[in-house]
Amino acid sequence: MSAPATPRPTLSTPAPVAPAATAATAVSARPTGLDWRLRFALLSVIWGFSFLLIKVGTEAYAPFQVALGRVFFGALALLTVLLVRREGLPRGRRTWAHLTVAALLLNTAPFSLFAYAELSIPSSLAGICNATSPLWGMALSLVALSEDRPTRRRFAGLGLGFLGVLTVLGAWQGFSGVDAKGTALALLASLCYPIGWIYVRRTLASTPGSPVALTGAQLLVSTLQLLLVSSLFTSAPTSFPLWPTLSVIALGALGTGMALQMQYGLVTEVGPTTAQMVTYFIPVIATTAGVALLGEQLHWNTPVGAAVVLAGAALTQARRESGRADA
Repeated sequence: MSAPATPRPTLSTPAPVAPAATAATAVSARPTGLDWRLRFALLSVIWGFSFLLIKVGTEAYAPFQVALGRVFFGALALLTVLLVRREGLPRGRRTWAHLTVAALLLNTAPFSLFAYAELSIPSSLAGICNATSPLWGMALSLVALSEDRPTRRRFAGLGLGFLGVLTVLGAWQGFSGVDAKGTALALLASLCYPIGWIYVRRTLASTPGSPVALTGAQLLVSTLQLLLVSSLFTSAPTSFPLWPTLSVIALGALGTGMALQMQYGLVTEVGPTTAQMVTYFIPVIATTAGVALLGEQLHWNTPVGAAVVLAGAALTQARRESGRADA
């Protein structure tokens, strides 16, 4: 699932991304009455459990179908909000063309890759791979964003983060016990997020419209993309087992629908710097959920490496000027 940015960064900042990235978090959202700390904790749990839900979903459905259900129920949730608010979808061919690319990079590709990855790797490892997104983002920004100049601290964070990845994978023992293909797919999924955010920053940063409208449109496009891919490369499911089906519905409606609404409110209320801290709780919760509920094995190098990855990711997000605005 992101992701992976905040996990939902502002349009002007290629930050770490969580399992369900979108293109519209820079627009203010309506606050809710629930204390922001409770929403922060709930958001961390929802996104942390996304990888467990993917794992359960793939027990009955093909990876493309899991990704399709995820974006479909996410789009349905946001379109329902638009209907209640009587808001329309964005207009203009140019906007929809950019949203099509954004949907591919931020939803269709990474959601599918994570689902395929979890056919052969634990959900906890997928969650940790998602945490490498800010590392990829920092590396890519050196090439693609000339105004985003690196610092020694951010370079150190990049090196430290990838050292953490090697620790998680057990590089000193020849990566034994790690499925190379599944891990590569999960890392590739994490790489999709910063690529998508750089594209969004260059093309959609000034696009008018509410975050719900833009995100709902993006998920709607991703639904059409995955519907086409699924019809070409998979067979329609012959049954709908209870738990895998509920997992896919929850993955979309909660992790890609309600969670985005909560994130908009957090960014508006406490700012993107505090809101993006949710990124660093996701692999912890994903690992805990995988071990406790799915019986996944946990070796010492996994939590230690994950901690090093998160420390490196935090350093890559440090600003050269402490007083610089986040958005």
